Amino acid sequence: MSVKDKKRGRPLAEGEALSQERIIQAAKLQMKESRKVPSIRALASSLNVDAMAIYHYFKNKQALLEALTCSLVDEIYEPSCDEKWQTELQKLSASYLQLLDDYPGLLTVLLSMDSVGPAQVFQTRFEEVTQTLELQGLAQQNAISLLVDYLHGVALAMECNPDREALNVSMTSGAIALICKAIEA
Repeated sequence: MSVKDKKRGRPLAEGEALSQERIIQAAKLQMKESRKVPSIRALASSLNVDAMAIYHYFKNKQALLEALTCSLVDEIYEPSCDEKWQTELQKLSASYLQLLDDYPGLLTVLLSMDSVGPAQVFQTRFEEVTQTLELQGLAQQNAISLLVDYLHGVALAMECNPDREALNVSMTSGAIALICKAIEA
């Protein structure tokens, strides 16, 4: 049996100080590499700190996962006004699906969150893309619900079927084009 060479408490001065941002970055890396939601112990080990040190920055694992999810979703495509709205919606959708594919388990965390932050990021970007259509109220809500439900279904199918020859992000362009026609109608 060996003794682990890590100390309790604050990190030493010569090491990089522990912070929420550093923990989130380590969690992103671990989630992408291991292709699953990181455990607190594994995350602490990768940071060379005691697991309890992470709880100084996040009250529980769910709070950490919500912060991680918010950080990841904030990285999806930001629409520009340079292209047609349909092209922008294709790019936004592909970016979101690629994020969910790169970070398996993220969809489950996203759908089980109490916070609406990540959903709000996607909705805001969707509204930017479709602003020229002047969608209002129920029409706008139905349009985003149709798109998001489709994207979540594809993301779940991709997570269950790792064969990227059979199913990948590029295969969604036809369905998204059809959704664009439905939104326009």
